[in-house]
Amino acid sequence: MAPDGDGAGTVRGERRYRFLVAGYSLSSYGTFLNMVALNLFVYETTGRALAMGLFMAVRLASGFVAGLIAGGLLDRYGAKRVMLWTNVTQAAVMLLLVLAPEGMRTAALMTVSVVVGGCGTLFMVSLRSSIPELVGDDRRSWANSLSITGRSLAMMAGFASAGVVVSLVGYTAAFVVDMATFVICAVTVALLPIPGGGRGRDARPESEGDSGGDGGKEWTGGRGKPGRWRRPGAFLASPAAPGLGLMVVLRSVDAFGSSSHAALPVHSAALDAGHPAVFVSAFWCLWALGNVAAQQVIQRYVGRTGRTVGAPGFGYGTCLMSGAFILAFAGFPWAATAVIALVAGGAADGLTEVSCTSHLQTLPADLRARAFGLSATVENLGFGVGMILVAAALDRYSPPAVVGWSHGAAVVVAVVFLIRVSGARGRADVPAPRSGADRVGPER
Repeated sequence: MAPDGDGAGTVRGERRYRFLVAGYSLSSYGTFLNMVALNLFVYETTGRALAMGLFMAVRLASGFVAGLIAGGLLDRYGAKRVMLWTNVTQAAVMLLLVLAPEGMRTAALMTVSVVVGGCGTLFMVSLRSSIPELVGDDRRSWANSLSITGRSLAMMAGFASAGVVVSLVGYTAAFVVDMATFVICAVTVALLPIPGGGRGRDARPESEGDSGGDGGKEWTGGRGKPGRWRRPGAFLASPAAPGLGLMVVLRSVDAFGSSSHAALPVHSAALDAGHPAVFVSAFWCLWALGNVAAQQVIQRYVGRTGRTVGAPGFGYGTCLMSGAFILAFAGFPWAATAVIALVAGGAADGLTEVSCTSHLQTLPADLRARAFGLSATVENLGFGVGMILVAAALDRYSPPAVVGWSHGAAVVVAVVFLIRVSGARGRADVPAPRSGADRVGPER
């Protein structure tokens, strides 16, 4: 249901959400810009390639921990506060890096790694868990698709401009741009009456919440039961979330397979040693374009049929993405590889991301934030473990072989997940036998 419960409330909610996605997309541009700039700066500052791996490992570890505590923070403070202060903190730490003297740069870089990894996860959990209250349950797929499209466009712009920005104006300018994008996103959050998606200390009933935005009040959702799901992952046993445990496992294995992206530079160098960046750059651009195209298809499908992309879409999307990624290393002609990259991008950040996010958003409010937090935690864990194993395997095996077994594992788990989901749907379609107390009239 829309936050205000009527058509005008739906329009206001969608308008606010578009404004929020614009701020989020801008901050994502800064993040992807700095993903290139920071890695280069780490190498230039330390002179060691190992330092770049350590920087990424610290960032992933911070995101892992943030996923575990995200549900509790949203319970206590609500989504708006968490989203606001994660942006403010990231802007502050980028300023710290800009002002750090030369002898303190390594420490400042590690601080940036911790803060960006943790705050990025907290912001994403807060955003996704608050979408049902912000735009309404029937607009979840549209909202998820819009945010993913914004992130994909930001990724293309960030990666494409990183080399130009760093080459022409230097690292400091890149860091200042990133800091500015976080400030703008924080202002965007501060101006909006964002629903909590959790309980929050300032929670109050919907009837007392925002009634049109003129008063600038914030609605933070129902209070829920304190401590009910205190232990991470305890909610997986809830009957309100059947099959959620297997979905979380698939999320982790899918991230593990995605870590084989590290094989792209190796494969690209083998294809063209003189221009090793060509294949990688083209692949990621086509990947992002496929994602944007998939979002348009999903939005039109939802608008035409009124149906959302549910849990099965996550399994099918994982199979499609993993299969396409494996084929991308099979040595097909450029035209065929380009189509494969488009399909892989559309299935990965397109179909799987929307379907998984939309499914988790169907959970009750007291489960939702913890589900997103756990999902982010296992995703960081799978990606981190995968990076280590893939890097070690590439020293001994070819990129196609490494990509084959890493993404092949994701396909196997996805098939098991689809069987589980199909079985659950079949049982749900069978009417339960009535007990004697439920029978009306004499038996015939």
